[in-house]
Amino acid sequence: MPSYIVVGGQWGDEGKGAITAYLALKDEPEVIARGGVGTNAGHSVFINGKRYAVRQLPMGFMQTKARLLVGAGVLVDPEVFFHELETLKDFDVAQRVGIDYRCAIIEETHKQLDRSNGHLHDKIGTTGSGCGPANADRVMRRAKLARDIKELEPYLTDVAAEVNDALDEGKLVLIEGTQGFGLSLYYGTYPYVTSKDTTASAIASDVGIGPTRVDDIIVVFKSFPTRVGAGPFPTEMSQEEAERLGLIEYGTVTGRRRRVGWFDFELARYSAKLNGATMLALTMIDKYDKNAFGITDYDKLPRKAKEFVEGIEERVGVPVALIKTGPELEHIIDRRDVI
Repeated sequence: MPSYIVVGGQWGDEGKGAITAYLALKDEPEVIARGGVGTNAGHSVFINGKRYAVRQLPMGFMQTKARLLVGAGVLVDPEVFFHELETLKDFDVAQRVGIDYRCAIIEETHKQLDRSNGHLHDKIGTTGSGCGPANADRVMRRAKLARDIKELEPYLTDVAAEVNDALDEGKLVLIEGTQGFGLSLYYGTYPYVTSKDTTASAIASDVGIGPTRVDDIIVVFKSFPTRVGAGPFPTEMSQEEAERLGLIEYGTVTGRRRRVGWFDFELARYSAKLNGATMLALTMIDKYDKNAFGITDYDKLPRKAKEFVEGIEERVGVPVALIKTGPELEHIIDRRDVI
């Protein structure tokens, strides 16, 4: 498995961070690269009871043997970048990270516009991180690039060259996506979407590899999908129902309460198809069936949880290879060797 991409299949917040962190430690990739939009996406993971969250760096940071790369398609906020270097200094991140010199920069004016623009902030419900305006400036060919920021110079590299060289050498490369399929600028619930495509094809482009260089695509789904901000949500449940089920969550970046819905099989099938999924990951099955909490052997899953997994496989048409049964890294069932 020389290269694989992890992407979200719903509206973000699917648990991609936890899946990526598990793969980073389990498979020990030598290169971990982040594609996606930018700092408007937060990935979080629990390690030994402590929560870690990143918005700029790859979530696979805890794999201390890996080179950490931020692809050219990703927006960079220097303030967030240096904050995360400091926050994760125990993982020796600064010595391992590389930013593509072609990354566009999020400036303070972009953040101010994102927060003050009535259409973006009030109607669409953007995060206020400046990603939309920064991407607009990139399209207009007036954005600053990472190569223009002196403070970033020690970290600049050609990510596309590094990733392709690693593949040529037979190294394992893990590529992280951000957001989710339903937020894709092209295939999501426009205009309530992010500022670029979020499918696996776009993530591959973000880090500079062609489609023939991708061996597996893991699409992550959440047992109860959530959505932050405005936009259609066909299977949304009431806040009262979500509270009754214990499904109270808040966004990693915005802190806003997430809207919660029932699993949408139609969306999942379409998402898996357009992403070219070779396998699925299912998170928070312990919220669907509390008796599934902490189980690491598929055969020991309770019947309710198994029937849910099998129903997804049957209706989506792709095997569920990874199942998260709790918040900690070790709370996972890995079926990749039997599917």
